[in-house]
Amino acid sequence: MDLHRMSLDELKKLQKDVAKAIDSFEERARKAALADVDAIARQHGFTIDQLLGKASVKTRKPVAPKYANPADSSQTWSGRGRKPNWVVAALEDGKTLDDLAI
Repeated sequence: MDLHRMSLDELKKLQKDVAKAIDSFEERARKAALADVDAIARQHGFTIDQLLGKASVKTRKPVAPKYANPADSSQTWSGRGRKPNWVVAALEDGKTLDDLAI
């Protein structure tokens, strides 16, 4: 391949093709390395996440509601997270959370 005889368009296409080939090669090499590390971790009874100290995702159990809207008892709140609009409105009207307790 004589680069000096190629047109500018041919050189630019070649450049794009080489960049794609490099990216593809690096991705294949990364996957192969990851597979090798995973196999070694499994031989020792671990996962990669355990070896790296990554915490597993923990889900919270549902909590029983502690507060209910006096105007609509179907609207409840456990006391966790952001206050619902009806709680904010009740607090602005001078009520306390004890007034809204179930």
